[in-house]
Amino acid sequence: MSQALQYAFSGVTMGAIYAVVAIGFNLVYSTTGILNFAQGEFVMLGGMIAVTYSRFMPLPVAIAAAVATTAAVAALIEAGFIRRLKRHTLLHMIIVTIGLSIVIREAALLIWDEKVRSLPFFTGTESSSVRVFGAAISPQTLWVLGTVFAIVAVLHVFFRFSLKGKAMRACSANPQAAMLCGINTSNMRTLTFAVSGALGALAGCVISPMTMSQYDMGTSLAIKGFAAAMLGGLGNPMAGVAGGLIVGLAEAFSVSVLPAAYKDAVAFALLLCALFVKPHGLFPERGSIAREA
Repeated sequence: MSQALQYAFSGVTMGAIYAVVAIGFNLVYSTTGILNFAQGEFVMLGGMIAVTYSRFMPLPVAIAAAVATTAAVAALIEAGFIRRLKRHTLLHMIIVTIGLSIVIREAALLIWDEKVRSLPFFTGTESSSVRVFGAAISPQTLWVLGTVFAIVAVLHVFFRFSLKGKAMRACSANPQAAMLCGINTSNMRTLTFAVSGALGALAGCVISPMTMSQYDMGTSLAIKGFAAAMLGGLGNPMAGVAGGLIVGLAEAFSVSVLPAAYKDAVAFALLLCALFVKPHGLFPERGSIAREA
């Protein structure tokens, strides 16, 4: 019982991170039609930049500065590369974003080298775990789950009540009509990239004390986040939460029946099942942020 509960806690924790990456994928896709495979690198940048800033700033300030810096990098990527492509297809965008992810990863290698780094635990230490029915929960796990719930709540309020959120929903529903209504769709795309970058960076900061931060961690997170987005329903940010939790739980419980080396293959298996059985995801009827409210 306690072992199964331990697997469940571990799966929910990692699934929450995959959910944040999936939300970033879905935000960008629903507003721009682009699959941004550099999303995992935003998670890596958030953790690595926060570690660097924490040497000179208090931890909360370092995290806030890292989120802002990563959001600025994401916005520059859209304005400097994506926006300048006059004619492009979905395949072109996939190739471009994969290329950008490689550039970001290699730049991170030059800046931070191969060393593994981490932020300190936000509260308590690694040994100060809470016991629940025999299973141990790290205090940082609660921070991860709380952060994901806060992100979902803030995004819901943002899209439902703010002018910028409504403009992004309009671009998602009908970009041409939004343009005719006076909405600057180019700026909305840049804002979407900035928001997705900020979300990824925040996720990178909260998981850094548990999983550590390294220059090449983004690739795996991007693949699993994409699997979660596809499983939940591509284009629906909130469906990515369900997809992320499913991927995280399946990955955690797979360790009990498969060798640990096969754990990463679970996300691919779920992605293939989703493509074969439900190609539009588990929640296809809510496929865009325009329907979220």
